[in-house]
Amino acid sequence: MTVRQFTDEKLVIASHNSGKLVEIADLLAPFNVETLAAGSLGLAEPEETGLTFIANAELKALASATVSGLPALADDSGLAVDALDGAPGIYSARWAETPSGERDFQFAMHKVEMALAQKPDEPRTASFICALSLAWPDGHVESFEGKVDGTLVWPLRGLHGFGYDPMFLPLGGDLTFGEMQPEAKHAISHRADAFTQLVEQCFGG
Repeated sequence: MTVRQFTDEKLVIASHNSGKLVEIADLLAPFNVETLAAGSLGLAEPEETGLTFIANAELKALASATVSGLPALADDSGLAVDALDGAPGIYSARWAETPSGERDFQFAMHKVEMALAQKPDEPRTASFICALSLAWPDGHVESFEGKVDGTLVWPLRGLHGFGYDPMFLPLGGDLTFGEMQPEAKHAISHRADAFTQLVEQCFGG
């Protein structure tokens, strides 16, 4: 089946996460596409009811494309810890929800570390996974999934990035995602992997 090419001048980024918005806008910069944040258009965040990263990315992309009348790109990503049977996985953002209802990834990383402490003999291997879905107002959608493997460190290292970055050490690396400069992370991240596939298929390489 032929993959649909992106030929528009504007693209909605269907995310309300400021860190993701910056990363995706940076990745799109070479393609002269005007990016519009879903929040700036007043688009609501749909409930993420999918059971996979791709299902949730498609749900968010289609919701923004349908309401805005513009193509929309959505990301669904998370940390999958081998010793925790893939958790937090698609619930990575929910693990960051505090009892007061706020979202705190320091809190989330402590939860991961506490869970790993209960399994001291298990490896600390993990993967970051990212699904990117590009949807059009007519309901067509193209989806791609990227992955990067690594191990989890403690204590946390670095102030760059967002989410679980300060505890994730990519395989073969010396710096956590939290210690890397953005351009270094972009070169190897799960989002960059998915984005490379998206560009090759939908932006003509």
